[in-house]
Amino acid sequence: MAHDGRPGRCRAFIGSFTAAGGPGLVTAAVAPEGGRLLLGTAVNDLPDPSYLLLSPDGATLYTVSETAEGTVAAYRVEGDRPELAGPPVRVDGSGPTHLGLYAGHVLTANYGCGSVTAVPVRPDGALAAKPSGRLQHTGSGPHDRRQRGPHAHQVQPDPTGRWAVSVDLGTDSVRICTLEDGVPALHREFALRPGSGPRHLAFHPDGAHAYVVNELTPTVTVCRWDAEAGSLKPLAEVPVLPGAPAGDAYPSGIVVSPDGRFVWTATRGEDVLSILAVEGEELRLIGTAPCGGHWPRALAEHDGFLYAANERSGDVAWFAVDEVTGLPCYEGSVRVPAASCVVFG
Repeated sequence: MAHDGRPGRCRAFIGSFTAAGGPGLVTAAVAPEGGRLLLGTAVNDLPDPSYLLLSPDGATLYTVSETAEGTVAAYRVEGDRPELAGPPVRVDGSGPTHLGLYAGHVLTANYGCGSVTAVPVRPDGALAAKPSGRLQHTGSGPHDRRQRGPHAHQVQPDPTGRWAVSVDLGTDSVRICTLEDGVPALHREFALRPGSGPRHLAFHPDGAHAYVVNELTPTVTVCRWDAEAGSLKPLAEVPVLPGAPAGDAYPSGIVVSPDGRFVWTATRGEDVLSILAVEGEELRLIGTAPCGGHWPRALAEHDGFLYAANERSGDVAWFAVDEVTGLPCYEGSVRVPAASCVVFG
């Protein structure tokens, strides 16, 4: 867990879109009680650090630069101010939106060109000077404007660390991959409903189920995960809104509660958080709650609180979660223009 130097405090890191007026990479202290964020320093030496990932030891923060040229960078975060641990590395792909640590590499999901890039991580946590390999996705979907080609939106390891899982909005599919000599290699590709537009996947703590939030339809696809075979089986698709939206809804983030009893999603077009109860291999929509701002791009859970990065209202809101019902109750927010994500140690 990353600390800010004061006893009893841990840190959060907030990404933002500098092209939309965001301050870049922002640090914040987390109050020991109440989940409140106390803003600290901001570093703007990398354009559009939209998604962040903290190393397991809490010493290094990795971030994409979601630009047309596409880079990834590592920051030292042991001191009061994040410091670049070497120059940003080109990912040979456009618009990286997400990244994950897998088998000694940082993997980036490159939305613009629909690919996954691997960059080796050095023993000290810094990045190698160039990628070790890249996997280009192929395919398309029925949505004429959004699915003319592949658009990798997320990549992460599965709970066992054996597989890398990439979610592609453009091809309505989830790819299971490995690394072969540092090059991402496809193991199997699993199709979801055509036109659903899968965006992000979250694993259940049991390691046997996964939930995919879909951007082009306001739903979550419930899947069974077989870690031994590297196999994903879609079981059902569940709405995240109680009624049909008036227009495009744009679901975004998804989080599973640490105890595995609830799934939370964010929907940008409706400015709501949805609460779904886990009932065996089924999900049941309990209801929705306001996101505390406008255009919730990402969600995070930390120490019994839920956090929403509200991009267009420019804030990060936090919510106390009822342990029995899973319902979030708004507690407060801090101003971060063009906020895109928040991560914790």
